[in-house]
Amino acid sequence: MRIRIPFASAFLFLLLLSAWLGLGTVQIPQVNDKVLHCLTFFVLTLCFYWILDASRRRALNLTLVSVTLALGVGSEALQGLLPNGRFFDPLDIAANIVGSLAALGLCSLYHKRMLERRRKAKIYHVVPQGEEGDLELGEGGGRGQEIGIVDPEEAGEDDAWDEGAEAWDVEEVAAAESTEGEGGITPSTGSTADEAPEVKT
Repeated sequence: MRIRIPFASAFLFLLLLSAWLGLGTVQIPQVNDKVLHCLTFFVLTLCFYWILDASRRRALNLTLVSVTLALGVGSEALQGLLPNGRFFDPLDIAANIVGSLAALGLCSLYHKRMLERRRKAKIYHVVPQGEEGDLELGEGGGRGQEIGIVDPEEAGEDDAWDEGAEAWDVEEVAAAESTEGEGGITPSTGSTADEAPEVKT
């Protein structure tokens, strides 16, 4: 699986920042604590989901276990154990889980639509350059489906059988004249195989 460096860097930075603010002794100005927990885990889940270039199911399960459950519940339990003047609050856990699940739902929905677009792009893809074009349009290296058009080289090979036709005619005429001069028998041009040959004197 490929790791997306920008998302991994953003997640690591936000994780360290939230740990410093949530587990340390730093006093945060008066803000709604539950809203801050919800937004923090929304962003953490959003970044963590896209760290790994994995399938939708694997990314969903890994994010749910790692961020929603481990960080969402574990961070609040750890906060109650450290001597930093903070106390364990179940409502903070609920805010963490709500923010994480909201981001997880949005990421999963977007991931599903992204995979559908990729699947459609593979089905209705455009023929890339460098491949054979439309043969019927005469594109590419192949020959189109054209009727009645013969390659000159092929035509030369097909017509090679009658190259000596003229020589045959000359030999036949010479033989006929020789036979007439000697008083031989020549078949009649209009006679059939059953008729008797014509005798010339």
